[in-house]
Amino acid sequence: MDFNTKFTPHTWPDHPEQATMEGKNKVVGFWIFLACEVVLFASLFATYLALKNKGPAGMEFTTQGLFELPLAFAMTMLLLTSSLTSVYAIYHMRNFNFKGMQTWLAITLALGLGFLALEIYEFNHYVHLGFTFNQSAFATAFYSLVGTHGFHVTLGLVWIGTLMIRNAKRGLNLYNAPKFFVAALYWHFIDVVWVFIFTVVYLMGVIG
Repeated sequence: MDFNTKFTPHTWPDHPEQATMEGKNKVVGFWIFLACEVVLFASLFATYLALKNKGPAGMEFTTQGLFELPLAFAMTMLLLTSSLTSVYAIYHMRNFNFKGMQTWLAITLALGLGFLALEIYEFNHYVHLGFTFNQSAFATAFYSLVGTHGFHVTLGLVWIGTLMIRNAKRGLNLYNAPKFFVAALYWHFIDVVWVFIFTVVYLMGVIG
């Protein structure tokens, strides 16, 4: 299919992100990129587990005394809900409903910003307690893992926001549909990573 083809809801492909060779290549290439990201986060998780609660003798901070499950749970709910809203956005994209897609992506951004705000609050709280990046090996491993995820969330927000702004007047076509799809795929990935962080870092850390 040609990028300049004029579509209606009846002629729009069921899977527009793969309706062209370029679109298929973008999706395949992005899965390869995500595989590399899995290796990155696996390394950070392994490092965190090896260094958890490790530090100078008589170290003041441990997972059970530091982490607060209610805050981590609120962050988890925000991010998981944002994953659901991104699914709705792609549903509307596949039904050639540009306005509906933009609306659900805007909600996704709002939820993502809420998550980021809580994470910044959490980090600020820990720093005021004295739990800084170089306080111990445990602190360095924690900030490296959770901070890297937060950086990915920030990238995702910028990416989705940029796509929304750049295509606000263009509407949907076979050129930008794969871009919206892989951005949503990226968002799902960082949501899944957070589920592992919540389980390994916070839940297992507090319960012990």
